[in-house]
Amino acid sequence: MAEPLYRGIVWSFKGVFRALGMRLSVVGEENIPEVGGAIIAINHTSYLDFALAGVPADMRGRRFVRFMAKDSIFRHPVAGPLMRGMKHIPVDRSSGLAAYRDAVTAAKDGELIGVFPEATMSRSFEIKEIKNGAARMARAAHVPLIPMIVFGSHRVLSYNVRNFSRGVPVLIEVGEPIPTDGDPEELTQVLHDRLTALLDRVIDRYPGKVAGAPWLPARWGGGAPTLEEAREIEERRRRERDERR
Repeated sequence: MAEPLYRGIVWSFKGVFRALGMRLSVVGEENIPEVGGAIIAINHTSYLDFALAGVPADMRGRRFVRFMAKDSIFRHPVAGPLMRGMKHIPVDRSSGLAAYRDAVTAAKDGELIGVFPEATMSRSFEIKEIKNGAARMARAAHVPLIPMIVFGSHRVLSYNVRNFSRGVPVLIEVGEPIPTDGDPEELTQVLHDRLTALLDRVIDRYPGKVAGAPWLPARWGGGAPTLEEAREIEERRRRERDERR
């Protein structure tokens, strides 16, 4: 399919990545089907994850990913028309049934659906607790559930991080599809375990790891918050937002 808008956005981001001298490495793109639908479950640490998580599909026959994203983005005067033009799927977090149905329909119709099952970015850079929506959608649509890890983008653009120096390594790995028969809650736990194992594999080969580095998970000797510390930060930020309202 041509889709000049989406193709133009892809080329624009490729230009940004080149301008940053981003050292991008992709492994496992063959696990994305060349045709037919799939649910791709991606970890989330950076504002760039949407663009980067589409790279393996582009390599795999120039396919597009329809990402599920919070509906507020679709109300933005600039981003909104672009998101709708690229056929991404808006999610109302207070009532996600419509988004769920749209995603299942699109996957049945042969689309690749990108999901961030942690919902919000991980401050620990570990895999947080994940929602069961990705597993339920894959099961309902009878399509593969594919785990994906993007690591390194949080060093460029994330919470309190704006680093546009050249040469930051970004590693992407696509895991093998997960069978989607069985209980959705059990399948969600399998997905969490697969994402965690995949993350460990990616970090193990990530270049330039330094003890105490703020971008490296605490479990790997880095200075990032632990999962528990990150959860406390999120809860404090949530209380502050509620108080402002």
